Amino acid sequence: SKKPIKFIIMQTGKNWIVMVALFLVLGCTRDESMETDVSPVTISITHHAAGDLLELGKMIANSNGEPVTITTFAYYLSNFALVKSDDKIVPLAPQYFLINEKDPASKNISFFAPQGTYKAIQLMIGVDSARNVSGIQTGALDPVNGMFWSWNTGYIFAKLEGKSVVSTAPLQNVTYHIGGFKKQESAIQTIVLGFPELLVVKKARNPVIDMTAEVDKWFSGKHLISISNEAFCMNPGDLARKISENYASMFTITSVTN
Repeated sequence: SKKPIKFIIMQTGKNWIVMVALFLVLGCTRDESMETDVSPVTISITHHAAGDLLELGKMIANSNGEPVTITTFAYYLSNFALVKSDDKIVPLAPQYFLINEKDPASKNISFFAPQGTYKAIQLMIGVDSARNVSGIQTGALDPVNGMFWSWNTGYIFAKLEGKSVVSTAPLQNVTYHIGGFKKQESAIQTIVLGFPELLVVKKARNPVIDMTAEVDKWFSGKHLISISNEAFCMNPGDLARKISENYASMFTITSVTN
């Protein structure tokens, strides 16, 4: 509804000042232009290992035929954007999610997106360089979550731990803590995943994107990573970069429910 306008006239010496104040009327109907134009979207993530559902503590054979028992699997997703049919990229509000197989609730994440129709989603696996040098942070980026090396080297973007009889590391451990944000050693991976059908974000709806992550890609993506040769990585560098290039291909969008 229309808002009343109240005119206030004040005199200062010989000069007159006209002040116009707008007053909102309690209980008035909101203008349609003030309605929010964003709606919630949920991503539901399922972890697979060698084609089956990932079970921590269960031995599997990776793509190289090496037995491995995975005990920890966690990673960051951040810097989301949606891609329209005309390839226009729509960045979303900055959010950082820590996905952890040990915490089932973490595998369902939600964010708000502008209403519209989209053909793909863009996301970062890891934490952008600015956040790596921003000091103590909270929430998903709190160092208490065990995904931070030190104030000098920044965040662990993705973590895979386990054991394998072919590992030459102490206690036959398999330890991959992947990070590194400096240009020459960056393990930050930004990927685009196409939807099998268009994502429709509309008012009063909560579309769900079902996504899988295949752990086996850590060993057989762009590079062959053999546990028998490389069972340990806990620093930024060439090996961390290669492993990040591998797991950049581990995600697949399996369905979209509008």
